[in-house]
Amino acid sequence: MDIGADEINDIGPRPQAFDIERATRDNTNYRSVAWSGRYLQVTLMSIPVGGDIGLEAHPETDQFLRLDAGRGRVQMGPAKDRLTFDQTVSNGWCVLVPAGTWHNITNIGPTPMQVYAIYAPAHHTPGKVQATAAAAAADRDDAPAAWSVQPKQVADHHG
Repeated sequence: MDIGADEINDIGPRPQAFDIERATRDNTNYRSVAWSGRYLQVTLMSIPVGGDIGLEAHPETDQFLRLDAGRGRVQMGPAKDRLTFDQTVSNGWCVLVPAGTWHNITNIGPTPMQVYAIYAPAHHTPGKVQATAAAAAADRDDAPAAWSVQPKQVADHHG
């Protein structure tokens, strides 16, 4: 049986399997944490038309992002005012973000941009659902689980 986005339950660092393409396309929340392991985490994202993921840099977190629907503009670089990488991406494309790289993906298409992201190490509270980017920005209770393996604490940077 396939599991849709509304049926995913983050069970922590235990075996899990689900149809990630379907779950990503079905997700209507800005961010839904789908699975949290000790060393990495999977989140689903839905970015509205004209919206973006938000300019940020994670000093100790590598990221893999994949678009399963929509069209986006990826910008990355060594500083928030020096985004030297600029690429249009669409369904099936992945974006690889090295730790410490400033990055943003803006939805430039006519429909919501459906993305899944894999963080290493884990970055969010297991099972966390944030309906909008504003809700995510205002969330002061969004930290990885105590059982996850984390590097020394270095604050993320937001644009």
